[in-house]
Amino acid sequence: MATQRLSMFADWEGKRQKTDIKGKPLQAAFYKASTSDIAVSLLGKVLLHNVDGKILSGRIVETEAYLSQGDPACHASRGMTPRNRPMFGPPGRAYVYFIYGNHFCFNVVTATQGVGEAALIRALEPLSGLEEMSVIRNTMNKRLLCSGPGRLCQALRIDGSCNEADLSSGRLLLLDDDYTYDDIIAVPRIGIKRAANLLLRFYPAGNQFVSRPGIPKQEV
Repeated sequence: MATQRLSMFADWEGKRQKTDIKGKPLQAAFYKASTSDIAVSLLGKVLLHNVDGKILSGRIVETEAYLSQGDPACHASRGMTPRNRPMFGPPGRAYVYFIYGNHFCFNVVTATQGVGEAALIRALEPLSGLEEMSVIRNTMNKRLLCSGPGRLCQALRIDGSCNEADLSSGRLLLLDDDYTYDDIIAVPRIGIKRAANLLLRFYPAGNQFVSRPGIPKQEV
């Protein structure tokens, strides 16, 4: 079984070995747009975590936008708290929080400092470190490694120590390698009761790595 695991993941690594380390870190100019537009633009970008020299990475395939105005599902909608304080920091920082007592969620702070908005990263297409991800996640199903906010944090070893990390430098990075998707779908967000009608979840049409395909409501 161990030999089979090594063989399968060696093949995956071979296909992605070059693409997972290319790209330039996203800079301040990327965050000049609205949060919903940034959430769409994050699709196709690479999230990379260097854990003691081991590169774990994936391409972003699903996001959700959380807004400071007209969006009671946003953590920042009722003002700043010790938990959501990173959301009010400069854009391009990580906002990582613990939920349901069992997993972390990774968000990208998107708005001007003091506003309180972010894009939740819901799913990735795994690119590098797949063998390690499979051990962490206890699955050899590539689609299930990072298809969900808790799963991707587990697979990439993202936890509370990553909170407020500058995503343009350091061990946790957002990279642009010029990869884009043609057809983006906008649907309601998952797991919320308030503002559940807002079309603020985004993913590429037909992508197999999304956490949960929705009934298309709108093409972006």
